[in-house]
Amino acid sequence: MTARSTRRTAATTRIAAVGAIAVAGTMLLTACGDQTKNNDAESTKAGTGTSAGTSSPADLLPADIKSKGVIRVGSDIAYPPVEFKDKSGKTVGIDPDLGDALGKVLGVEFKFENGTFDTLVTGLRAKRYDVAMSAMTDSKERQEGIDPETKKKVGEGVDFVDYFTAGVSIYTKKGDDQGIKTWSDLCGKKIAVQRNTVSHDLAKDESKKCTGGKKVGIEPYDTDLEAQTRLRSGGVQAVSSDFPVAAYAVKTSGGGKDFQIVGDQVEAAPYGIAVAKGNDKLTQAIEAAMNEIIKSGEYDKIIAKWGVEAGAVTEAKVNGGS
Repeated sequence: MTARSTRRTAATTRIAAVGAIAVAGTMLLTACGDQTKNNDAESTKAGTGTSAGTSSPADLLPADIKSKGVIRVGSDIAYPPVEFKDKSGKTVGIDPDLGDALGKVLGVEFKFENGTFDTLVTGLRAKRYDVAMSAMTDSKERQEGIDPETKKKVGEGVDFVDYFTAGVSIYTKKGDDQGIKTWSDLCGKKIAVQRNTVSHDLAKDESKKCTGGKKVGIEPYDTDLEAQTRLRSGGVQAVSSDFPVAAYAVKTSGGGKDFQIVGDQVEAAPYGIAVAKGNDKLTQAIEAAMNEIIKSGEYDKIIAKWGVEAGAVTEAKVNGGS
């Protein structure tokens, strides 16, 4: 999974904050807008703590989730360090750790269920999942159910509880960057990306800008790990992923001998927990719980555990993506 989302607008202040770590990429890992305008969303926006008359975020949960005691989380569990399987097969990473912390506040279990990234939003609509938490970028297109390429409405959209910020990076084989420093250097070269991600969108956009018939050769894969394998075998010259994922790959693949990050991050934007439109109580409960773990310091402990402090937020917000 590389910058997981539809196309997102660059946020230079966030790029500066997150991008400072890119200068010393291996240091990342020592262990890895606008609110919506309708009344329901305004009510959600007001829920940064708990609503008047409630005593805890758990009081905001829908009755059916309270009775089940489980929040079903759709996630593409192949995106280290955000979510992945460890050697024992256990689901681990930033998102599962945050899910555990949120579950303790809400009195329910966040149960992660594996699915391909590009089917998670449809899984929400089909009610296979209660939420999607998978390094998913909050964007206006996703909020409104707009296809980023055709600009046509393809669904009802989702609401997001934003909880992290990340940019997009390019990485190559170590010691063999093929002259790639920026996205424009990819013209005439091949790049592997995860399908339907910001990296995929950026590669397509860059290819349109190429001149002299030298387009970007784009190879989309279902998972970021498949893209890494393609680079490792020499089938492409580069891979693009979210910076935390790129840095983790650089640090861990081949004991740190396989890859290197090239250039700076671009397209910094928030990750959000996606909730189906109309499920405002669940959105409010998760927002309130996220703000509680931020306030308690538990959020910072989790972020520090995975070495991604530069992407930390100080407040959870609803639909802050642009």
